[in-house]
Amino acid sequence: MSTGPDATGVWSPTAGWQRARRQLGILIPVDVLLSIWYFRWLVSPHRVGNPILYGFLLAAETFNLAQAAGFWWTVSRARQPRAAPTGPTHLPVDVLIPVYNEEPAVVEATLAAACRMEYPVSSVIVCDDGGTDEMAELAARYRARYLRRPRHQGAKAGNLNYALAHTSAPLVAVFDCDHVPNAEFLARTVPYFDDSDVALVQTPQYYANRDHNPVAAAAWSQQALFFGIIARGKDALDSMFCCGTNVVFRRAALEAAGGVPEESITEDFELSIHLREMGWRTVYVPEVLASGLGPEDMASYVSQQQRWSRGCLAALGKAARSELPARQKAQFLLSSMYFLTGWTYLVYMALPVVRIVAGPQALASATAAQFLAHFAPYFCASMLTVAVAGQGCYSFAAFALMEANFWIHVSSTLRALFHVRATFVVTPKVGRSGRQVAAVWPAMVALMILVAAALDGLMRSRSPSTLNNVAFAALHIAVLLVGTWPALVGVRSSGTQSARTPEAVAPSAVEGPLVASSNGSGHRSVVATTSRARLAPPPQQA
Repeated sequence: MSTGPDATGVWSPTAGWQRARRQLGILIPVDVLLSIWYFRWLVSPHRVGNPILYGFLLAAETFNLAQAAGFWWTVSRARQPRAAPTGPTHLPVDVLIPVYNEEPAVVEATLAAACRMEYPVSSVIVCDDGGTDEMAELAARYRARYLRRPRHQGAKAGNLNYALAHTSAPLVAVFDCDHVPNAEFLARTVPYFDDSDVALVQTPQYYANRDHNPVAAAAWSQQALFFGIIARGKDALDSMFCCGTNVVFRRAALEAAGGVPEESITEDFELSIHLREMGWRTVYVPEVLASGLGPEDMASYVSQQQRWSRGCLAALGKAARSELPARQKAQFLLSSMYFLTGWTYLVYMALPVVRIVAGPQALASATAAQFLAHFAPYFCASMLTVAVAGQGCYSFAAFALMEANFWIHVSSTLRALFHVRATFVVTPKVGRSGRQVAAVWPAMVALMILVAAALDGLMRSRSPSTLNNVAFAALHIAVLLVGTWPALVGVRSSGTQSARTPEAVAPSAVEGPLVASSNGSGHRSVVATTSRARLAPPPQQA
């Protein structure tokens, strides 16, 4: 399912790229031709059935064509990674680890690794918004600084701003508390700041628990597509944005921007727009230099996607009004508008139901064979392009998980339109075992409506038109079942909090940077890989 491992066996955003590039050079022109073939047929005046339904269909298809065209444009610009700067760089770095009520064992893995990075660090700071004595003791054990805010406002952004006010190094690295940096993280990212225009250097978010269960695997598949070819294409277009963790900032850029925006729940995205408006550059390094935890159950995935969709849709106006070059503005708009995709799934599911139950249909003067002859080649070629661009990382399960959670995009859009206040919710770092039907109830309602409509149609008529719409309903039923299945049958928890023990994160006689892996029992642990660096024992054992 992955793009492919590098020499260490870890997923690589660039493995197999040359072959994919050649294939995309053929596929993208074919996509363009087939989209013209389909839309010329679709927009023909005598194709209009019920005007309202046709309008919804045309709007959904036009939106998806715009997203597809943006995808083709972005991935076509991806190139081999730029050569890393080789000159010596000795800029001091403060490492910030924001924490909010996470398990100490989860935080300890990141803290231990941060304290052992090869690059000389000015300070490692545990920014504890949970304010627990246990976290303070953990920081002391590793001789890290510990900050606890007197007032908790602005969520993660406020936490980071408070830390920025109490530190001074010219560079600032940020790791979410479940993202364990490799020993070489700073050595591989800091040299890019030799360019005085660089505001931030972003690296991939790698889910080391991706093989644990179907939810983690599908969530990682979505991430791998983005941090693979999409992020590389955005970088080539000078439009990569900060993703919140595994990132290094220039303090001067943050100060010029007025700090991290505290009014947004996707502060990283809005900060990137502001930095770009001010003329700063961003750099994406397509190399796994830290290992984190992805959502392991449906409730965690839903929580994560709700925050991302609410934040990015709320930033849509800011992106549209931004004073950016056209290509950068277009890239930020494409990223924001992706979270409107759920509306198109709603339209596609509703149309066969309306036709079967009530009779009206969107298209007129079109047989099922004619529709498929125009639509199927366009759709299949587009999906093949995604598969090739993802170099095998994007799975059907990832697509099904996205469609099954269509309602998140719908809900987020309505909340953004009516200015419903959003709160920052931390994605749980440890999954829960068992069923989570409540997390997928909107998808289950849609599924039951589709099933009822299909059965009703088959009992009342076996006409070609009815059978065609029943077939489309059955397709959506199958996709929704795949997407919701992990929540319906339950998944097992990794028990990550017990796997990240001091013994696991601080071996006393092994060599190599700390990276996350999965042990034989399916639990997450932190192990060493070969490197020239020697890991020191924990401070209390030194």
